[in-house]
Amino acid sequence: MFTGLVELIGRVTEVVQHDASSGSFAIKIGDTAPILGDCHIGDSIAVNGVCLTVTRFSLEQGGWFNVDVAPETLFRTNLGHVKPGDGVNCERAMAPHTRFGGHIVQGHIDTVATLESIVPNESARTLTLRLVYEKPEEGKPTLPLPSTLSPYVIPKGFITLDGASLTLIDVSPPNGGTLDGQTSDIPTKETIEFTVMLIPHTQEHITLPSKPNGARVNVEFDMVGKPRRRVDDAHSRG
Repeated sequence: MFTGLVELIGRVTEVVQHDASSGSFAIKIGDTAPILGDCHIGDSIAVNGVCLTVTRFSLEQGGWFNVDVAPETLFRTNLGHVKPGDGVNCERAMAPHTRFGGHIVQGHIDTVATLESIVPNESARTLTLRLVYEKPEEGKPTLPLPSTLSPYVIPKGFITLDGASLTLIDVSPPNGGTLDGQTSDIPTKETIEFTVMLIPHTQEHITLPSKPNGARVNVEFDMVGKPRRRVDDAHSRG
């Protein structure tokens, strides 16, 4: 369990495939000494919002830890695209005595969004993101259709982006359509966009502001809203 309050930006130093047949990789993340003082093998650390298990670590050379990433995780998240030199948001699992300043984050990614734009708003930054749409192909795994996830994208609700707890501002209509009204080659109902705003402090402590347009961002919806939606669905079928 996490809070969505990123503790530091680590730096990917190695991405190594275990073997050609498994499709899994080991990722080494450096510059992480401040969060390794109480670390143990088997502990959970969220990397870009993905709950992963520490397999090795050291406080030497600025601190580093290793995690193994399975093929399913590589496909469902942006960790399949990281390379040495990339910054990643890191947060240790929540301790029972920690002040709970974000929201309840599981570290289980629901889907991926692309960063469409970053617009200055005085000292803040407004980011527009779009849920990734992949045309279903037989026998090929795909991310969930954006239209099926639209009920969880709630204005003024919580959302976790690359592990950072943020508040949604504007959201596309439930039946889709871009926020700026521009046409898209994606089916209208699958064009789900939303905006978030980053204050200066947040800009300095997460990787989102440095990402280019088109970059993939991990998305976890507020878990409090998920069971409520399932109850609503049950009532509508009732």
